[in-house]
Amino acid sequence: MKEENVIEADQLTKTFGEFTAVNAISFEVKKGEIFGFLGANGAGKTTAMKMLIGISKPSAGKAAVAGFDVYSQPESIKKNIGYMSQRFALYDDLTVKENITFFGGIYGLSRKKIREKREQLISELGLENISNKLVGSLPLGWKQKLAFSVSLLHGPKIVFLDEPTGGVDPITRRHFWEMIYKAADQGTTIFVTTHYMDEAEYCDRVSIMVEGKIEALDTPKKLKEQFKVDSMNDVFLKLARIPSPTLPKGKGENTDCN
Repeated sequence: MKEENVIEADQLTKTFGEFTAVNAISFEVKKGEIFGFLGANGAGKTTAMKMLIGISKPSAGKAAVAGFDVYSQPESIKKNIGYMSQRFALYDDLTVKENITFFGGIYGLSRKKIREKREQLISELGLENISNKLVGSLPLGWKQKLAFSVSLLHGPKIVFLDEPTGGVDPITRRHFWEMIYKAADQGTTIFVTTHYMDEAEYCDRVSIMVEGKIEALDTPKKLKEQFKVDSMNDVFLKLARIPSPTLPKGKGENTDCN
C-alpha cells in the first residue's frame, strides 16, 4: 500500500447469489482527502462501504484500509476508522452525555479522556443546555452533527459517512459540510457516500457508481469538463443515460439523483 494512500481497492467485488452488487471496482483514496462516493440509491455505494469498514467480506478482489487488509484484519480496520450511518449512529434513549460516554468506551478511551472529550464536544457544539436531554428529542440536524463529532472521538485516520445528510434541510447540510472541512483540514480522511449530486462539488475527488460499477472518477471540475456540462447532476444524468428534465426557470439546484 502506497504511503500517501489510506484506501486502496483493486477489482473489489460483492455478489449475492447471481446478483452482483459491486462489480470489480478499483480506486485509491489519499490521506486528508474528501472523497465522494456517489450514485443513485441501489448503485452499490453502501455495499462497497461495508466491505471497506470490515463488516462484509468481499466475494473477490483486494482492498486495504489504513494499511490493513479487509479479509484478514477487519478488527484492526474498525479500530482505526470512524463510521456514521444515516439510519443508526446514536441511541435515542440515551442522553447526549450518555451517548458520548458510551461510544468513548467502545472506542477504548480512558475515563479521563472520555470526560475531556465529552466536555470539549458539548462546548464546541453549543449543547450545554441540552446535554442531559435524550438524543431522541433532538432535531435531526443536531443528531447528525453530534453523530459526526462522536465518530471523531478517538482520532481515527479515516471517517466513513454513509449518506449523512439524508433528510436534513439545505442549511443544515451546509453546516454539516463545514464540519467535514474542519476535520479534513486537521488531517482526517473523509469517505462520504451521498445521492445528492450538488454535494459532489464539496469533494476533492468523486467517483460515480452506476449499477455496481465506477463509471467516472476525478475532480468535480475535470468531470464537468470531460462531459461538457455545468453541474455534477448533469454528469450523473449522462452516465446513467437519463434524459435531462426540462425544469421551470430558477429550478434545478440541490438536485438529487433519486
